[in-house]
Amino acid sequence: MLEIIVLSLIQGITEFLPISSSSHLVLISEFTNFKNKGLSLDVSLHIGSFLAVLTFFYRDIINFVKNKQLFIKIFISSLPVMICGYILVETNLIKNLRNIEIIGWTTLIFGLLLFVSDKFSLEKNIDNNFNFKSAVIIGLFQVLSLIPGVSRSGITITAARMLNFERFDAAKISFLLSIPTLGAVSIFGINNIISSGDLNFSTINLVSIILSFIFSLLTIKFFLKYIKKTSLNIFVIYRLLLGFFLLGAAYL
Repeated sequence: MLEIIVLSLIQGITEFLPISSSSHLVLISEFTNFKNKGLSLDVSLHIGSFLAVLTFFYRDIINFVKNKQLFIKIFISSLPVMICGYILVETNLIKNLRNIEIIGWTTLIFGLLLFVSDKFSLEKNIDNNFNFKSAVIIGLFQVLSLIPGVSRSGITITAARMLNFERFDAAKISFLLSIPTLGAVSIFGINNIISSGDLNFSTINLVSIILSFIFSLLTIKFFLKYIKKTSLNIFVIYRLLLGFFLLGAAYL
């Protein structure tokens, strides 16, 4: 049960903070002997995060009915990463990128890019300035998150900040973009489970969904409150420390 709590905590926190979930999952894989791993658990953890973001932003989702343009922008912005992600998984190229050296460098480099982007002016918001051009640009940047260590949340916030969106709005754009992405990951994972014939749904899966949901919901709430008042520097520093640690583990 301790393993499930730890994995749920990592999923819930790193999925939405700009610190790279893949970096932390690699750390878990490399430096622990956790037995509770596999596709079924991974899908359960992502379902928990998916339900959390749906719950937190349910008003915005309901508003999609009234504001179809926002829905279309979110969908268009999510298409590049979903298409490219599907290609990488189907061709098995994604496995070539999952090593400590690559993740160490991307964690470091894109942490510095996050720092630079946070120096851009704060003048745009999602209600008045999130147009189709912004959606396409942020969506193209999001493709980079397929490289482990980049961080989906981190690169979308970076792109939005470079377009001069306020920090809160940049984070909100990132969270809204996570809805179709997490949904696609969950559906794709469930489909793979069905295809493999392993339809066992255990208590562990249910517990992991619930815990991932709770940790994800708390993270979203905390991050949006935090980012209203403070810069992204704490996440930059954390990424730099983590990046140097991973590079040290890779080269030493």
